Amino acid sequence: MADRVVLAYSGGLDTSVAISWIGKETGKEVVAVAIDLGQGGEDMEVVRQRALDCGAVESVVVDARDEFADEYCLPTIQANALYMDRYPLVSAISRPLIVKHIVKAARDHGGTVVSHGCTGKGNDQVRFEVGFGALAPDLEVIAPVRDYAWTREKAISFAEENNIPINVTKRSPFSIDQNVWGRAVETGFLEDLWNAPTKDVYDYTQDPTLNWNSPDELIISFEAGKPVAIDGKSVTVLEAIQELNKRAGAQGVGRLDVVEDRLVGIKSREVYEAPGAMVLINAHQELEHVTLERELGRYKRQMEQRWSELVYDGLWFSPLKTALDAFVQKTQERVTGDIRLFLHGGAITVNGRRSSESLYDFNLATYDEGDTFDQSYAKGFVNIHGLSSKVAAKRDLGL
Repeated sequence: MADRVVLAYSGGLDTSVAISWIGKETGKEVVAVAIDLGQGGEDMEVVRQRALDCGAVESVVVDARDEFADEYCLPTIQANALYMDRYPLVSAISRPLIVKHIVKAARDHGGTVVSHGCTGKGNDQVRFEVGFGALAPDLEVIAPVRDYAWTREKAISFAEENNIPINVTKRSPFSIDQNVWGRAVETGFLEDLWNAPTKDVYDYTQDPTLNWNSPDELIISFEAGKPVAIDGKSVTVLEAIQELNKRAGAQGVGRLDVVEDRLVGIKSREVYEAPGAMVLINAHQELEHVTLERELGRYKRQMEQRWSELVYDGLWFSPLKTALDAFVQKTQERVTGDIRLFLHGGAITVNGRRSSESLYDFNLATYDEGDTFDQSYAKGFVNIHGLSSKVAAKRDLGL
């Protein structure tokens, strides 16, 4: 079998043109691999056939929807992962899964080179190539858009000159990446930070005022940090995300307008839609407030930001991320119970919590009859707790 290039194929202009371009430049056959992450849009069989029509010797579609939900979205929920306290890592968590399947395809189809369609300004080039380095350091990487300074105009000209069968006349004003966990929109008029998003930016969510008179209340059940039921009906993780995308999306929940710090050192403006993700993370956080011991909860909240940074920065397969995963799993052992949420006008409001693993003791918390908290302990505790500050204050004030 001849040496082959295995291309992460999206079905869009750049990766479609890349099939022919890579073949001409390298003399190698191209295998196109598209991953179904629940992104919707075009039928994946249409995408598969397009790759063949563009010159791929083989075209593979991998249905990774449940794998993505169980092995990438679920850890993100359990880590309450929000980069810069806002972004639920919509694109970042999909890249290591794509890398995994590209590497597998390279092994299965005789690939010695892997390729992606990322630019040199974004985070995804790092996520792909660091991932390839972690899983298959022997593979060479080609990045045509970045390494050969492709523009859309150059790609269109190449497609026309080489009779590549792809429609390039319809152009979205935005750059969009989406999967079942959410949707990321950038470029176009959004690059002016003062411009407000218009309604055509959104697809996963409706105008928050549209269903103003019909709010939605629901109960999410967790077992060991995993969502297992909605309103008492058993669901897989994928089904939970899909249902909450619909129900929360109908309430305008999950719209995020973020200026974020990219790994390459620039700031970028991104508009995200992640209705299911934001509901699940909010519910999970609230259940942890009920079930995690105070010091464990405090430490976990510090760790969550570091976990998010590692994933955003393309270090999913790093030793530190692996070690933090083990910590997160330990913390989830008693995160079991139900959270009731109210979805309305783009907002998520928790209004009920119950758990067999709850650390909330009514008799300790109540101020009414039945209070079992011994208040006589408090005076000595307060004096000792503040003693070091008091001693320092006397010194500093010359008392």
